Amino acid sequence: MRIIIVRHAEPDYSIDALTEKGKREALLLAERLSKIPAAAYYVSPLGRAQATAEYTLRRVGKQAETLPWLAEFRGYTVQNGKKRIPWDYPTQAWYDHKQLLDRDDWLDDPLVSGGTVSQIWEETKNGMDALLAKHGYIRRGGIYLCENNTDETIVIFCHFGIGMAILAHLINVSPLPLWQGFLCVTSAVTTVVTQERKKGEVEFRCVGLGDASHLIAGNENASLAGLYPECYNGVDSTDPASWPRIPEKSLIG
Repeated sequence: MRIIIVRHAEPDYSIDALTEKGKREALLLAERLSKIPAAAYYVSPLGRAQATAEYTLRRVGKQAETLPWLAEFRGYTVQNGKKRIPWDYPTQAWYDHKQLLDRDDWLDDPLVSGGTVSQIWEETKNGMDALLAKHGYIRRGGIYLCENNTDETIVIFCHFGIGMAILAHLINVSPLPLWQGFLCVTSAVTTVVTQERKKGEVEFRCVGLGDASHLIAGNENASLAGLYPECYNGVDSTDPASWPRIPEKSLIG
């Protein structure tokens, strides 16, 4: 099995839709994905992901199943009495918290406790396992049992935060280093495949993270959405007062 996790194209967060650039990205993405036969498509309910998926779905003449739990990683922690997202800490804020790197115990660290992170993490794991069960893959410990593993492909249109949470669950690691150390640019493709070393038992392995070669092929520059400035621009983003917090209407991702 191959799982393709797609981050939505460049968004206008204020209206939860795509920018004009985002529409160009989604068009180039559709050209790429339409060449990959897929058994099923799944999509976040948020507008920016729905709009991104629509370009591909029209191209291949298929529909996607909307899954509510794909609506970004909505878990929040409480820091100094304020709600904030757990997947965009400055390095100096989490570096000494080694527990955050533990596959099982990361949820007990103070930086991610005291809110709904644990609840949404469970929702994410259960949602992904239920999706895979529909395709014949049943979770047992860190692997999946499958009587008939095939090379079918499924495509998931979602967001950076939830995409990295899905990847962490599939490869059995804490999501914190993925959230903090990587960025998938808008419309980027992350690919995960099964390995079947023993008949009927499969494990997942990432063979490509955040690939945006379709943008390069289309002479479209990658968006900087979600990335802090490469060089200091006068805004001190190490100040906790500037850290991302829960927007009133939706989460950025």
